[in-house]
Amino acid sequence: MRVKIPYSTGYKEIELDDARVKGVLNTGAHEFKADLPQEEIIRRALEHPIHSSKLCIMAKNAKSVLIITSDHTRPVPSMITMPLILQEVRSLNPDVVVKILIATGFHRLSTCDEMVGKFGRELVEKEEIIYHDSRRKENMVYKGNLPSGGELWLNSLIDWADLVIAEGFIEPHFFAGFSGGRKSILPGIAAEKTVLANHCSKFIAHRSARVGILEGNPIHKDMLFAARVAKLKFIMNVAIDEDKRIINVFAGHSEEAHKKGCEFVGQLAGVNDVQADIVITSNGGYPLDQNIYQAVKGMTAAEACAKENGVIIMVAACNDGHGGEAFYEWFANAQSPEAVSERIAQISQEDTIPDQWEAQILARVLLKCKVILVTDMCDPDIIKNMHMLHAATIEEALEMADDIMGKSSSIVVIPDGVGIIVTQN
Repeated sequence: MRVKIPYSTGYKEIELDDARVKGVLNTGAHEFKADLPQEEIIRRALEHPIHSSKLCIMAKNAKSVLIITSDHTRPVPSMITMPLILQEVRSLNPDVVVKILIATGFHRLSTCDEMVGKFGRELVEKEEIIYHDSRRKENMVYKGNLPSGGELWLNSLIDWADLVIAEGFIEPHFFAGFSGGRKSILPGIAAEKTVLANHCSKFIAHRSARVGILEGNPIHKDMLFAARVAKLKFIMNVAIDEDKRIINVFAGHSEEAHKKGCEFVGQLAGVNDVQADIVITSNGGYPLDQNIYQAVKGMTAAEACAKENGVIIMVAACNDGHGGEAFYEWFANAQSPEAVSERIAQISQEDTIPDQWEAQILARVLLKCKVILVTDMCDPDIIKNMHMLHAATIEEALEMADDIMGKSSSIVVIPDGVGIIVTQN
């Protein structure tokens, strides 16, 4: 069989022996057919919000509206969604002052070109767009303590706004359960100190801090609290297919609409657990495969299907390199993944170090499997310094995996590792 694996803005293909392939695990979004064009799906959702008044009614008497949106690392189709949100906000209140806040979380700031690619030049030049910087303490306001005990500091624009709304998308998330909704606030527009507290080693290791799980998830609990304190009144979250096209929209009450969206995505994303010696996966292509930091997400889906001491072949462009100096140094300065894992486990919540959560999860994956990262856009030395193997093509990676596991070893393919939730049979 020939299988296509998303890579950057295109695909890589490989031919596999049918007898070795135990399964190709695809999200249901792969086959889901929307009943309306994308713009009409959005308009329908705005016309019939979930447990909420219409956005135009909510904005009617507001003097200031803050719209929170994702940064360049998220495939939110803002070129389509944002103009319709702005139209709705201004439909009954054309003079309202609107600011768009880019929820960078703990990521680097987006560039102007990346924002033009996301919103279109006309919108970028016309609207007031502000980049949240979690390290700029002077732009933060203290909002009490999280349920976990960490301090809650948020971008002070939430106090400027009469109405706070957010757009985003919902996908399975490897420790928050699902993306979207409350994540626009925490980590989206939270201060460094708050993100570190929420992403502490104890929570990342928690049995409920896993993909597809919200109930009992301590990270999700903190995020919900932050969204309530920020008075996030309205969200518009989309579900997308493998081509990043909108297949459904959930607009309305920040918690109820998100819950409905998670139910929809969870039903599409669920796949039965199939164990194999070798698992081939990706991060769904651009924009989520721009760096190794983000690629860890797709690796966790492969981790769930890989046998102990198996091999994960991770196909990700990583054209932006490691994605975080602190994340990279955890491995580059360590003798082994075991050393990384042991050190992080000893770090208390108040002493959490930047990017340790991603390092903690990658170390967990590497303790179970060897990882071969397939890319021709990233410096191989970066990959090797992070205790992974490098291959320029999937064919080369498979040859390496066969040398480790044997030429008759079993294979599972997960074309989009960030799009599925592996469930036990």
